[in-house]
Amino acid sequence: MKRIVIFASGSGTNAENIIKYFQKNNLAEVTLVLSNKIDAKVLDRAKFFSIPSESFNKSELMNSDRITAILRKESPDLIVLAGFLLKFPEFILKAFPNKVINIHPALLPKYGGKGMYGMLVHESVVKNKEPETGITIHYVNENYDEGSIIFQKSFQLSENDTAESVASRIHELEYEFFPKVIEEILKKDK
Repeated sequence: MKRIVIFASGSGTNAENIIKYFQKNNLAEVTLVLSNKIDAKVLDRAKFFSIPSESFNKSELMNSDRITAILRKESPDLIVLAGFLLKFPEFILKAFPNKVINIHPALLPKYGGKGMYGMLVHESVVKNKEPETGITIHYVNENYDEGSIIFQKSFQLSENDTAESVASRIHELEYEFFPKVIEEILKKDK
């Protein structure tokens, strides 16, 4: 069975959705959840599903071998960033080439980069009167939101859309497509 490790910084709704999806699937399982925040709700979600989890601080991620050692021991087939807000270290990317993916709540390359996450993205999309927006699932490289695009799904915006309504529609796309894209990546890796 394939092994998935999830990194998340916040509430973990996407992580929970991925966990549930693969509980009904014999291809893969989420074996570990890691967070850079000791009080992140995602850690409670992992505990609820009896999935091991650990937290770490930014220094442990960027300046030590602790996380790399944990990942080597876990031997993941895929590392999934699901609402993980720190830049992923290049030395971990080199240790796990083409094994780290991320989801972004916009159609990259638009509205990507440092500081572009969550409601900030949706507010910018609405403010700029974009005709459409959506999600992007991409491989992670050394720069924020610049890795090779794996999948995009868009929807049209109306003049009545608000940042909140856009966020709601983005979440629906994330929940529907993120687990399916993860599954497709893992099937190709057989």
